[in-house]
Amino acid sequence: MSVTGIIIAAALVGGTGLLIGLFLGFAGKKFAVEVDEKEVAVREALPGNNCGGCGYAGCDGLAKAIAAGEAPANACPVGGEAVGKIIADIMGETVTAGKKMVAFVHCSGDCEKTTNNYEYDGVHDCGMMQFVPSGGPKSCHDGCTGYGSCAKACPFDAIRIVNGVAKVDKDVCKACKKCIAACPKHLISLVPYEAASHIACATREKGKVVMNACKVGCITCKKCEKNCPEQAITIENNNPVIDYDKCTNCGKCKEDCPRGCII
Repeated sequence: MSVTGIIIAAALVGGTGLLIGLFLGFAGKKFAVEVDEKEVAVREALPGNNCGGCGYAGCDGLAKAIAAGEAPANACPVGGEAVGKIIADIMGETVTAGKKMVAFVHCSGDCEKTTNNYEYDGVHDCGMMQFVPSGGPKSCHDGCTGYGSCAKACPFDAIRIVNGVAKVDKDVCKACKKCIAACPKHLISLVPYEAASHIACATREKGKVVMNACKVGCITCKKCEKNCPEQAITIENNNPVIDYDKCTNCGKCKEDCPRGCII
């Protein structure tokens, strides 16, 4: 190949490269997607667990919602107050500190306090209990089955199965609500971290049935409701409920409960 041919080939290749570069540069500007700087900053401030506890599809979804003003700055349950303040500064807002919430399992009927109707030898999954006789081997049909669907769903390893009942480590829990969604018996709810008294029973059965099934089951004697000095306990659907906004953590309900189902 002559020198002239080499020069011509190099010129063609260089020219083609230049044209392609110019085209890509034009296309990049023409079809560029505008980036919301606040959204980017908010996303960087979020912890990145993508747990969905905020109600959005991961941290990207929450960042977009906060930047658009569709979600509050402190919407991330994992980041808590600290992350909420950082995001509030980014958004030019002020946030008021809310109560720290944690998950609580409303059952204390462990293997020593409950009885079994039969021996179960099958899949250890709480959701499967609806397909077995009486909703599981335990005599209490409303209690924790102890097969750990909530523990498997928890992305923070905050739940352990202790002697047949799920227990939440409130110092590890991030209130993401994954366990609440995973429990087929709806035994888990969010309660204030600072609260000292909780109803550890969710049965709706009458007294005699409960006494035959569990040593610590609520028999709806109503002593907690009658004796609470703050009127913070009411009986709803045959089971006591604590109004944590009224509760002062005096412990009177625990002292008066003859069954020990307030812990």
